[in-house]
Amino acid sequence: MRRLFVFLLVVIPIAVSAQIQFGYLSYRQVIKEMPEYAQAMQELQILKGKYDEEAARGEAEFQKKFVDFLQGQKDFPQTIMQKRQAELQTLMDNGVAFRVQVQTLLAQAEKDLVAEVQKKLNRILLEIGVEYGYGFILNTDDNACPYINPVVGVDVTDLVRRKLGTATPSPDEQNE
Repeated sequence: MRRLFVFLLVVIPIAVSAQIQFGYLSYRQVIKEMPEYAQAMQELQILKGKYDEEAARGEAEFQKKFVDFLQGQKDFPQTIMQKRQAELQTLMDNGVAFRVQVQTLLAQAEKDLVAEVQKKLNRILLEIGVEYGYGFILNTDDNACPYINPVVGVDVTDLVRRKLGTATPSPDEQNE
């Protein structure tokens, strides 16, 4: 009886797991191949360019006022000198604050732009999972899954690429 129990403990999980297949892919690789991702990154670069232009304008204004300050400081009365120093400090603080704010805004913009692309990819992964009867689809990025048993795991990268329309035709398909 004990042997039968041990046998069942070993055989049943193996039999059950052999029936479940799963897919896997590099999410990062596939998303970067999507035209929507390229468009999102282009929009992000345009936004970054606008922020950089504004920061450069602020820095140019600071530099001009700093040069004016240096040229006139020996002629300024103490009160004007203090006022100009305070003005320069404010400009410098505003410039630093703007750079920090830009980093936060750009990170949020990237998150928002990529969210739509991720939704599309996730929808396609759902379709493939249901269509092929996978129990789940793993993301293999960052070596999260160093071993995948090829008997139960299927690389779905090409299936995803075909659904996205980003797959390059195989030599057999090109000859048809």
